[in-house]
Amino acid sequence: MGLFDIFKKQKSEQAQTLSDGEKLEAEQRERRDLSAGLEKTKEGIFGKLARAVAGKSKVDEQVLDSLEEILITSDVGVDTTVRIIERIEKRVARDKYMNSDELQGILREEIAGLLQDAEKSDEAFGLDFREGEPYVVMVVGVNGVGKTTTIGKLAAQLVKAGRKVYIGAADTFRAAAIDQLQVWADRAGAVMVRQDMGSDPASVAFDTLKSAVANHADVVLIDTAGRLHNKVGLMNELSKIRNVMAKVIPSAPHEVMLVLDGSTGQNAFEQAKQFTQATRVSSLAITKLDGTAKGGVVIGISDQFSIPVRYIGIGEGIDQLRIFDRREFVDALFGE
Repeated sequence: MGLFDIFKKQKSEQAQTLSDGEKLEAEQRERRDLSAGLEKTKEGIFGKLARAVAGKSKVDEQVLDSLEEILITSDVGVDTTVRIIERIEKRVARDKYMNSDELQGILREEIAGLLQDAEKSDEAFGLDFREGEPYVVMVVGVNGVGKTTTIGKLAAQLVKAGRKVYIGAADTFRAAAIDQLQVWADRAGAVMVRQDMGSDPASVAFDTLKSAVANHADVVLIDTAGRLHNKVGLMNELSKIRNVMAKVIPSAPHEVMLVLDGSTGQNAFEQAKQFTQATRVSSLAITKLDGTAKGGVVIGISDQFSIPVRYIGIGEGIDQLRIFDRREFVDALFGE
């Protein structure tokens, strides 16, 4: 059982304790929060689309050109945009006539389909996780994307779900990163293992797993350095951490989570490219979507790298690091 499964199980168990009215109210509140968090992206994509098709009775080449420009400028990415446009062109050619309302419905179907394809790819990751040992997550990402905050929020939610959580402060190159992580660990009620600044990151990871195993922890979150240095250096460093962890738990890490800042648009694509070449990334957490119109990056990165988005950040609160649900995401984007 991975983190995603733990949170889904917790959500299901919580729902069982609510009355039908309370359940409906909770669902409506979650939808409102998600819609508000994605408001800028929704306006960026669909506000522009509405203006582009205003007064149009059918979808023609000019409308498709406008849609292509809207998707690219919303950081959906060129390759993913081309795929979407090509599929819509086939529908237009087949059906001969399509109005602007139908265009939005087809766009919705295509986005949901791309996100579903990425989710399916996760089934082939092949975790070798055994009950009774800690579930180990190595968290990667550059400085400033919200990596430390994401770890803290995950830890808090896991502790709330009744899990015993250990955090390894393996980003030993910045004292501020270690101190910030300690604040989050204390706030969350998690145990943090740390060494002095400049220590070997692999040594911190090793000590964290040894302690977690000895104390019967449920989940281990390993922070890593956020420097996007040369590809070889990054690969060597992450490989060393993985190899050392495997000496304690042979199947560790069970998950490698890449944290990306959704507001950086195309820079997030480049970061995803660098990290997926350096190590096997199995899940994505995309932060800061509430402050940007570039939320299309969720669609493009998920599609281009065939990696499932597991969490999205839509605000500062602990509960605003949300489990990603593609149906809820698409509904929020389309204003439902």
